[in-house]
Amino acid sequence: MHIKAIKSCRVNAFQDLNRFVDAYLPMISEESIVVVTSKVVSICEGRTVPKHSVTKEKLIQQEADLVIANTKLSNEHIVLTLKNNLLIPSAGIDESNGNDAYVLYPKDCFASAKQLWSFLRTQRRIQKLGILITDSHTTPLRKGVTGIALAWWGFDPLFSYVGKPDLYGYPLRVTYINTVDALAASAAFLMGEGDECTPLAMIENAPHMTFNENLHTYHEVCIAPEEDLYQPLLKSLSPEDNKTFSRNFEPS
Repeated sequence: MHIKAIKSCRVNAFQDLNRFVDAYLPMISEESIVVVTSKVVSICEGRTVPKHSVTKEKLIQQEADLVIANTKLSNEHIVLTLKNNLLIPSAGIDESNGNDAYVLYPKDCFASAKQLWSFLRTQRRIQKLGILITDSHTTPLRKGVTGIALAWWGFDPLFSYVGKPDLYGYPLRVTYINTVDALAASAAFLMGEGDECTPLAMIENAPHMTFNENLHTYHEVCIAPEEDLYQPLLKSLSPEDNKTFSRNFEPS
């Protein structure tokens, strides 16, 4: 597998996302995956709010699907939320590289991914193409951030080992590779988190890929809270919160 981070200029509010991405991409080979940070998508969609116009706390209440915890850790105010079926601080609202503005998540990450996929396939005359929109994400009990997939289009997000043998010939029963998050983490590592100005990446020759034209949603990779290995950590939610939490994971 080969991943290349792609340098660009700084993106401006309401800039055409399709044209911005196309302007910086090199030649695209069949079965390549184009990676775009969610911040670029958000800024192109005008999903920014000047800091002087609203408090972050109010924005979080507006943007979160559910506020789970509101705590102070190491002298920093942390609000843990559910947003787009992710457990994430502050409903994904970001201040870094925002030029004195809060950057919200894209309005509909999958619609944005599909639109870019359709445009690039036509523009570059390519059939098998993947689009991956990423963000940074924390892992419980681990320092630092890694990349995670917010949306994808053009390929299956999981690779199943179910029924395939292990080293000793025993069939695997429940093992899947989360392809989208593995690719997002790899690409984000190269794209960086600071002033690199590399919000795009190209992935070629990724293993375990199946390209298609299917409809894609969060529910392809989501686990209902009551079936999650980490369910014991979620029991602190109130009964009503648990109902809301479960509803957010029901397929639409």
